[in-house]
Amino acid sequence: MDIKADLKWIQKELKELKEVKDPTFIEAIKNMLQYRKKVYSEERISIEQYNKELDESIAQVERGEFYTQEEVEKMAKEW
Repeated sequence: MDIKADLKWIQKELKELKEVKDPTFIEAIKNMLQYRKKVYSEERISIEQYNKELDESIAQVERGEFYTQEEVEKMAKEW
């Protein structure tokens, strides 16, 4: 795996991104980057924070704010 090449590719793709039709795409990227910081910071979150994040995720699903497997596969093909 060539991390530098991967990062260069990601930067190129983001620069070429003309329009984001769905703001959840940006939110997903933001969440992944924030999660990475949590994972590599070696700080453990409290059980209260963990449960809060679970509750927030469940609420998103209940509001219909999610993609099905088929939708994700279709989006990935368009990349």
